[in-house]
Amino acid sequence: MVSDREPGGIGGPREKCGVVGVSLTERAAARPLYYALYALQHRGQESAGIVTHDGFQQHSHVETGLVGDVFDEETLDSLNGSNGIGHVRYPTAGGVDASCAQPFTVSFKSGSLGLAHNGNLVNADEIREELAGLGHAFTSEGDTEVIAHDLARNLLEADLVRAIKRTMERIHGSYSLTITHGDTVLGVRDPGGNRPLCIGKLDDGYLLASESAAIDTLDGELIRDVRPGELIVLDADGSGFDSYRLFERDRTANCFFEHVYFGRPDSVIDGELVYEVRRELGRQLWNESGIETDVVMPVPDSGRAFAAGYADAASETTVDGELRDPEDDGVAFAEGLMKNRYVGRTFIMPTQDERERAVRLKLNPIKSTVDGKTVTVIDDSIVRGTTSTQLVELLRESGAEKVHVRIGAPPIVAPCYLGIDMATREELIAADRSVEEIREAIGADSLSYLSVDAVAQAIGTGREDLCLGCVTGAYPYDIDGEETDRPITRPETEPERALGDD
Repeated sequence: MVSDREPGGIGGPREKCGVVGVSLTERAAARPLYYALYALQHRGQESAGIVTHDGFQQHSHVETGLVGDVFDEETLDSLNGSNGIGHVRYPTAGGVDASCAQPFTVSFKSGSLGLAHNGNLVNADEIREELAGLGHAFTSEGDTEVIAHDLARNLLEADLVRAIKRTMERIHGSYSLTITHGDTVLGVRDPGGNRPLCIGKLDDGYLLASESAAIDTLDGELIRDVRPGELIVLDADGSGFDSYRLFERDRTANCFFEHVYFGRPDSVIDGELVYEVRRELGRQLWNESGIETDVVMPVPDSGRAFAAGYADAASETTVDGELRDPEDDGVAFAEGLMKNRYVGRTFIMPTQDERERAVRLKLNPIKSTVDGKTVTVIDDSIVRGTTSTQLVELLRESGAEKVHVRIGAPPIVAPCYLGIDMATREELIAADRSVEEIREAIGADSLSYLSVDAVAQAIGTGREDLCLGCVTGAYPYDIDGEETDRPITRPETEPERALGDD
């Protein structure tokens, strides 16, 4: 249920970052980038930044804070040029401070670079140590700076496409990147396709973005997803783009949590509308573990599409899979929990009593919906379990006769190393507890999670092509101390430096 997170639920795993890049025919890029970042604000709320290039020099404005606070009219007017990239960030590597805000910029003998990164490398420390030994000076602990320095080094010896391929051969982990090299804007997706990236067409140019909702905001047309291992190079005059498939693997590693929680419901990710995937997850949840109750309700906002799909399936069949009698409406859908949208993540709760009151500040039951009823509460995940316990108690205090909890994803048993600020194993309630033990801990009358196979079916992807590390403990990347779900080895730190035929 509620995952102790912001902004969709009320606490827990926090999204990585959002990236965008545009090349326009004549129009200044700053405002389209600004609007696109607004559309991606759900992916990061700690910092925002834009880098543009006017054909002669690079312009940058990056600060901590929300998009609307970081930029004003004067700032946007100072970001000259019709090409640029942008970034919103929640920290996963490097901490929360201005030095880790993005896009990261660097100037070197071959020009200037700007780089925005969504994801997380698992070998950044190794590459940073090597580059530092070669004289590179680092200003942050973030992995984005590692990518920028490595790319700058390769650009001294190779053309743009081969330089990017060399850097991709060295870095290991999750990344979707937007890059400026002079006034050229590029997009790169890691060979596993772990983080989303798509390309769209505007009336006067082209756009790269983490999610298609940013393209919609600019009245653009979604062309397609950037393919895993693909480099997209936008024409500087906004007239088109070139594609280079630099790596192609037999299996992808799409993050299933993008569909379950992080993506905006109106975004299309890897060819699937997120809202419809979530409704299908809810239908699968009814098929696997439905229970006849008086009412089914979502935890706002993240559980809404799940609960709608669950209720739809419940109106068609019984829990035994039989067609429902036309006189039987099934389980009623209701908005039984109202969310206070004006309590943010910065709310300070210095005492245990105040922390326990936090759920009451953020969620309030509609008593007439709950009182005297058996209730099924639906959301996407349980992380630590603290909020779930409080919410079950709150519903009981409001008169619920029974409280059943259904989760539209498998139990989270392991941390994410690839760009989600989730939790450590010690903090994860499912890491060392059975489902029955979790049910008892949160005080629910029953608790069921969705199976991995059902998640894959709802997404329309084979489970072998998904990153499921947080729910299986086996990862599609070579991470120290963890199991892998496929044959894979992280790259050597010292590659051959000859150009060869790349």
